[in-house]
Amino acid sequence: RCAMSPAAVTRGLALAVLLVLSPAGAARQARRPNVVLILTDDQDVCLGGMIPLKKTNALIAQMGITFLNAYVPSALCCPSRASILTGKYPHNHHVVNNTLEGNCSSKLWQKIQEPHTFPALLKTMCGYQTFFAGKYLNEYGAEDAGGVGHVPPGWSFWYALEKNSKYYNYTLSVNGKARRHGENYSVDYLTDVLANMSLDFLEYKSNFEPFFMMISTPAPHSPWTAAPQYTKSFQNVSAPRNSNFNIHGKNKHWLIRQAKTPMTNSSIQFLDDAYRKRWQTLLSVDDLVEKLVKKLELNGELDNTYIFYTSDNGFHTGQFSLPIDKRQLYEFDIKVPLLVRGPGIKPNQTNKMLVANIDLGPTILDIAGYDLNKTQMDGMSLLPLLRGDKNVTWRSDFLVEYQGEGYNGSDPSCPGLGPGVTHCFPDCVCEDSYNNTYACVRTLSASWDLQYCEFDDREVFVEVYNLTADPHQINNIAKTIDQEILEKMNYRLMMLQSCSGATCRTPGVFDPGYRFDPRLMFSNHGVRARRFSAQSL
Repeated sequence: RCAMSPAAVTRGLALAVLLVLSPAGAARQARRPNVVLILTDDQDVCLGGMIPLKKTNALIAQMGITFLNAYVPSALCCPSRASILTGKYPHNHHVVNNTLEGNCSSKLWQKIQEPHTFPALLKTMCGYQTFFAGKYLNEYGAEDAGGVGHVPPGWSFWYALEKNSKYYNYTLSVNGKARRHGENYSVDYLTDVLANMSLDFLEYKSNFEPFFMMISTPAPHSPWTAAPQYTKSFQNVSAPRNSNFNIHGKNKHWLIRQAKTPMTNSSIQFLDDAYRKRWQTLLSVDDLVEKLVKKLELNGELDNTYIFYTSDNGFHTGQFSLPIDKRQLYEFDIKVPLLVRGPGIKPNQTNKMLVANIDLGPTILDIAGYDLNKTQMDGMSLLPLLRGDKNVTWRSDFLVEYQGEGYNGSDPSCPGLGPGVTHCFPDCVCEDSYNNTYACVRTLSASWDLQYCEFDDREVFVEVYNLTADPHQINNIAKTIDQEILEKMNYRLMMLQSCSGATCRTPGVFDPGYRFDPRLMFSNHGVRARRFSAQSL
């Protein structure tokens, strides 16, 4: 069960002495912390995604810590959300894309993974009240997987969106019963509905148990429907014209090279419009955060509550002439915002450590006092970083992995493309394909800021970027980087692709404790022999 750490026991003894002097105050202080996780959908950090959120920055970032190097192991909604819930890399939770066939909210996911998510442990082992509101997994509610009657284990209160993000005309599962919403702003706009449900929970929950809330907004995912009061906001804003905007992705995987360069004026107008609308939808998230923090403060619970704010993946708008989407291996798609405030976290801090969304589950369980050695999670607890502990040993790399999606048929609107590609809009520029299947080691150490990627295609295409010299990942240095580094990275990638639990946290290539045996490169276990596929994932 959830046991207190030695430090917590010491604090508890001190509080027991205070109990004589102030029973009510001490009881409040001794209570285990509450946790709130706010998860947005497709919110980037590299292209200014946090700029519209003035209140969120003031109420979370400035009152706590901002992680400057927070990543997701897969830049797509369902695999990324599965990583948050399980604390595992995609090759361990087996959710590879947004389809039922890709294990997104499938019967297999429900049977194998859902009973062991961190909310399930919080509820059953730690006695937390748990509340979920918003988008869960993209195929949640599918008839072939139990419909909206399926309520995953571990949730005391369940208000989950059927399927993918919408703002109006959607169905919620309210503790397993379908509730249909229309298009009346005052009662149906989903971001506001989630805010109101959250405030109701805080009003009527039990005051005798700690709580965990996960609020998962549709914003800023398409269809980018802003609340009526925000539809005129940011009229003069356009997507950033940084150095990788609207350029040809030379020396990159063929999918990137197929993008039309320069983009047409209509494509640029489309992505600028999308960028502006994304910001508009985030203003309602900003309002949600403000309402939530005010309510926690009014309840006298703010000082004993950790609030996490993050996104399931990044996004791009015109980088390498790809109009809009995610799924790619580059920083703009895999890097996300991560802000945290809470007990013991000093205000106005930044942290440059390499963190990932697989760390959220272990962190929240650690906050609750659960023994992380009893889990099979791949991530690490951020609690030492949140507390500002000195001399923390931390990772210097992590794994990024993605299995591409494509359609067997041809797209009638793009007859020249043929089968095997998908998301070919606008101007028949495809954002995905079957062989857009890759795995990367993303390294951030004292001496190296590097990304090494291999594609599972006929040419075993390799991309390598030195982000110190080339932060926008324009120049693929796979053919010029030192051969020994390439070999070490190839071996490290093989190790991470087959890691589980503690073996995912072993020293990286540039760490003092790293061990490399070149002979292993030519064994049957080499990454050349072990290409990851739908079966192995």
